[in-house]
Amino acid sequence: MPTIAEAGPQSRFYHSRGLRLHYLDWGNPDAPTLILVHGGLEHARVWDQLARQLRADWHVVVPDLRGHGDSEWSGGGAYTIVDMVPDIAALVAELGECQVALVAHSLGGNVAIHYTALFPERVSRLCVIEGLGFSPKVRARRDEKSRREQLREWVDKARVLDQRGASSYPSIAAAVQRLMEHDPLLGRGLAEYVCTHGMRQTDDGQWRWKYDHLIRAAGAAEVASVEPSDLWQAIECPVLLMYGEQSWASNPQKDGRLEHFAQARVVVVAQAGHNLHHHQPEVFLAHLQRFLAQARDQE
Repeated sequence: MPTIAEAGPQSRFYHSRGLRLHYLDWGNPDAPTLILVHGGLEHARVWDQLARQLRADWHVVVPDLRGHGDSEWSGGGAYTIVDMVPDIAALVAELGECQVALVAHSLGGNVAIHYTALFPERVSRLCVIEGLGFSPKVRARRDEKSRREQLREWVDKARVLDQRGASSYPSIAAAVQRLMEHDPLLGRGLAEYVCTHGMRQTDDGQWRWKYDHLIRAAGAAEVASVEPSDLWQAIECPVLLMYGEQSWASNPQKDGRLEHFAQARVVVVAQAGHNLHHHQPEVFLAHLQRFLAQARDQE
């Protein structure tokens, strides 16, 4: 019989805005709560290795964002950042309206930033892996086109996704190969783990990702959107912003976005890209544990 340290997480559900949403509870409920939020097109199980390493000191909770993993899909394709923020608020309420620490990646990082800005009293620490959204340079390049042009491009993209449907693979091995082609820095073992837990076989024998492919068309809210620096300024807790040295993402210390945070610092991880927590897990864990230890000591 497995010990508490070896046991897997409990699968639980809660509701937000009419959707049945899923999360993993790694136990230790008397410890401070730590919520891990995955990136776009991923799922809660990508955090398993990290959760096992943190569960002795934290009550680790890992949600599947709406439309991802084992959470319900939104029938109307409501997958913008602001659609997901109430889901995190509902999860915190489900956990007893406790104060939480947040660790989040990419899309999940942007959601976590918005939640922290709106409910600063609820968050003790915030670690975001490449989740600030568009850089000033990318926004400027985007806005060389008129709002009308941007909206037209988004509608065209949404129509293409409707007509094309979800991607499918003849086997999990084929999906693993595709994932590793997309992210060459990802190890095969983790790629296999991500695909095994993130796919389901359909009646035609094909394998498809658990996420709703319409998530890819959720960019309407970004059309001609302004930089959310007013939200960053509302965040009161310490913030750790992490970036991969080989990532396409812009470093906020260099592009000026860091100055909008009251208590934030940037860490760049060598030999890592956008998924730096997967590419250099030991380096990531070391930085994260030092950052989180200060929050735990304040409990």
